Amino acid sequence: MRPAFAVVTVAATTGSVPRAPGSKMFVYADGRISGTIGGGKFESLVIAEARAAMEEKKPLLKTYPLREGETDSFGAICGGEVTVFIEPQTGGEALYLVGAGHCARAIAKLAAECGLFVTVIDDRVELLHDLPPAVVGISDCAPRDFIASRSWRSDEALVMVSRNHEIDCEALAAAIEQSGAGYIGMIGSRRKVLSVFDRLRARGVSEEKLARVYAPLGLDIGADSPPEIAVSCVAEILSVLRGRSAKHLRK
Repeated sequence: MRPAFAVVTVAATTGSVPRAPGSKMFVYADGRISGTIGGGKFESLVIAEARAAMEEKKPLLKTYPLREGETDSFGAICGGEVTVFIEPQTGGEALYLVGAGHCARAIAKLAAECGLFVTVIDDRVELLHDLPPAVVGISDCAPRDFIASRSWRSDEALVMVSRNHEIDCEALAAAIEQSGAGYIGMIGSRRKVLSVFDRLRARGVSEEKLARVYAPLGLDIGADSPPEIAVSCVAEILSVLRGRSAKHLRK
């Protein structure tokens, strides 16, 4: 499994700066780095930008003034200016999980091992500390707000696997208003699904939008344990994102 990372390259410099053009640093999803572009506050700001770029899966070219007196100065006194180019290396397909409980963690682990870029959203910071290295954890944004703030793509899957139906319902309400995601799924019993769907219908959500949701999510393999649920869920996600039937391969 290759961990998600971003390549940070010093693209251009002027004046006195810590590293020359061409210097590189690798930033991983969990904030670890390999190499350096100068250290200090400057480097910590670039690391934060790199992690955000991985989340958005978009490259970024940004200039940092390393001198006092600039409007966007951060206290550096080197005297020069550095432009860095941040290139996320996250692959195409991505999975965003609302929730960090047992099932969500099993799904995140398997999806990351399958090469998906995985993000887990949960306000319980302690559950995000030991996620697999390739998985990004987000705790400072409500799932509904996170979902509503992004432009979703057809190679991205969004799955509600939180600790209670209230969180899943609000996240799903935001998700079905977004048109771009290739897969939207929610875990739960059929009773839970019917309850959540009825609540959304009462808000005026159309049957057409509800029909986009895979709920209960997963393929019918008789899954019971979190690892089995992960197999069922990830298999369905991959088949939908890739436009495959998930039928038997035997002739």
